[in-house]
Amino acid sequence: MDHDMRFADDVGRQLGDSVPVKVERVFDSCSDRDCLTNVPVVLDDGELPANIQLVKCRCVSIDDVCMRLDAVPFNRGFYNIDITFTFRVELLAYTRACETPEVMTGTVYASKNAILYGSESNALTFSSDGTSLGEPNECCGVTNLPTCHVQVVPPLALETRIASVACPGDPAICPDPDLQTTVRTVVMTLGLFSVIELTRPVTMLVPTYDYTIPTKECTAGTEAPCAVFDKMRFPTEEFSPRSLTDSDTLPGCDTCGS
Repeated sequence: MDHDMRFADDVGRQLGDSVPVKVERVFDSCSDRDCLTNVPVVLDDGELPANIQLVKCRCVSIDDVCMRLDAVPFNRGFYNIDITFTFRVELLAYTRACETPEVMTGTVYASKNAILYGSESNALTFSSDGTSLGEPNECCGVTNLPTCHVQVVPPLALETRIASVACPGDPAICPDPDLQTTVRTVVMTLGLFSVIELTRPVTMLVPTYDYTIPTKECTAGTEAPCAVFDKMRFPTEEFSPRSLTDSDTLPGCDTCGS
């Protein structure tokens, strides 16, 4: 028996039978970087006080992401994805530079669109846990949209400044919209990285390996504390500040731009 035949025989013994598995197949996906410019901050306390002369971003966090899918006309299997991001913002508001700032909070809303392929399905799927996929429409057909997944990391605050924006009629921003057409608030420019995917549940046939159990033994940690400490690696990097050339990451939320 030559080497190739022995190798194939070994692989055959390691592999078990092929089994069907239920998975979420990604039919289409995209990654994007968006520079969201001049987005107004809806301050929790209403209009920005007149005595505030300088604002800086303290932190931006993701509060919610909502999305809507609509089939693209004349392009079967393609869907328009309308995404709305909701961010919570903490600001440092100064009446004068270098004085103790006041912490202010607000909300930022931003939207984006993408068109991806999500395939088609006319099947109604019901599960024992009470969930279902697809619903009949008025013409006795089935509307079965794919599932959209949005992955996003906390945005980078690229710019934060005071500006007057058109009053949107929201009482939280413009207490008396009949008397003023603009409102003094904070506008920001945010850098956002995101990944969007369209998936559907499918049944796929995959090869399997033999059942196995972990070879690592469970330890109860019965050693003396000093013995455990002696085995730890000395954290040399903590005593060696990194230079700019050593760093390949951008600052996080705690160093938001201003």
